[in-house]
Amino acid sequence: MSVSYEGIGQWAATFACGGVREGQVVKVSANGTVSGCEEGDRFCGMALAVSRDGTACTVALGGMVTAAYSGGTEPAAGWINLAADGNGGVAVVSAGGRSCLAVDVDSAARTVTFVL
Repeated sequence: MSVSYEGIGQWAATFACGGVREGQVVKVSANGTVSGCEEGDRFCGMALAVSRDGTACTVALGGMVTAAYSGGTEPAAGWINLAADGNGGVAVVSAGGRSCLAVDVDSAARTVTFVL
């Protein structure tokens, strides 16, 4: 049996942006504006769609999302602390970051599905 968490409970808002790509975790960088995160940043959500000219994006601020992960510690299902990895994905951190409920970890694809 295959399970999909895609889009469950998601709510989103549109922000101005620059240099953001779909699937990247982002942070609020100015009034009504998001940007990509540096390593260790606490992210606000994930860019779901970016306008053709790259000046606006829709950001999931709540609900379930799937992000790439990197770093030395592999995520595990349950409550974990995640921070931006500086490459658009997330990394497990021992302190700081954002407390998230991870529901699925795909070690082969190096992705983690979690609730924002």
